[in-house]
Amino acid sequence: MKQKILWTIFMWWAWHSVYSQVKYYDATAFPLYGKCKLEGSALYNRFPDSLQSISRPELWTLSTNSAGMAIRFRSNSSTISARWVLKYNNHMNHMTDTGVKGLDLYGLENGEWVYMSVGRPLGKSNEAAIISNMQPVWREYMLYLPLYDGVDSLFIGIDKEAEITQPQTELPRRSKPLVMYGTSILQGGCATRPGMAHTNILGRMLGVEVINLGFSGNAFLDLEVADLMAKVDASVFVIDCLPNSSVEMMEERLYEFYRRIRNAWPDTPILFIEDPVFTTAVFDLRMREEVTAKNKTLHHIFDKIKKQDCHVECIGLSNFLAQHKDATVDGIHFTDVGFIEYAQLLYRHLKKYVK
Repeated sequence: MKQKILWTIFMWWAWHSVYSQVKYYDATAFPLYGKCKLEGSALYNRFPDSLQSISRPELWTLSTNSAGMAIRFRSNSSTISARWVLKYNNHMNHMTDTGVKGLDLYGLENGEWVYMSVGRPLGKSNEAAIISNMQPVWREYMLYLPLYDGVDSLFIGIDKEAEITQPQTELPRRSKPLVMYGTSILQGGCATRPGMAHTNILGRMLGVEVINLGFSGNAFLDLEVADLMAKVDASVFVIDCLPNSSVEMMEERLYEFYRRIRNAWPDTPILFIEDPVFTTAVFDLRMREEVTAKNKTLHHIFDKIKKQDCHVECIGLSNFLAQHKDATVDGIHFTDVGFIEYAQLLYRHLKKYVK
């Protein structure tokens, strides 16, 4: 019993000695990347409040997940810590908690974003020293927010004697962001940490802000999402919804979804992406039939669009998972390796549009 009390006292002293040397700053004081810049929305929500009465409840709840968002700041601290409170404290049986509700820190070294460490969540309220024992020199940082949970509050911690300021380098570039719409994969399932979602990888590769409008199991071509996308002066719009959208949904809404964006931006490239032949579909004949039917429907609609619009492209994925057979967690959702390969594939198409 005495040993247990002494151990508890020691752990409290160790915790207190670390965190008593940390000063916290509200992350709202620093630039937030990956969000449509619209008035009237909770800071870390992806939809404006006006859509709450319009969107399906499932879609609205997913829009409160902070997928694709990141905080940019600069500091000369030897330690970077964080305190964050989650909306839901979600947990999934095929995705790590660090990806679902953790934080992910990158530093800018010689013009390149380099992974540093992850903030591991322990519950709804969290405090973590993300990285310590660094040389106390000025660095630029990017802190990615959770992929499959929301954030009620976030504070960034630094050494008491250090300083924290606004970033001096605009990287990723904020003008003309890349706007991507899609499914659970686009939201980031099942990356082990937020920085490994392919939208975040693409942001680092292309050096441009990416707005993630991925909604797990709910990319049903809801037209209010098209209207939201149309409010952004983007470099490229990407529509990657086929894993969720049925043939009937596509026949009913895909052209109209496209038209609402095109009416707002007559010359901005719009990319459509095929449904990949998931590794499960090699054996699941029903899934294979669905993938085939969806891609056939996509190409039928795309061919119609292409006849009147030269600023569109359709990206084929028929051989993607055949080349990367171990790139998924469950036959559908990507591992980190899958996300890297997918980002590299999309990069080859996107780089010519992102100046």
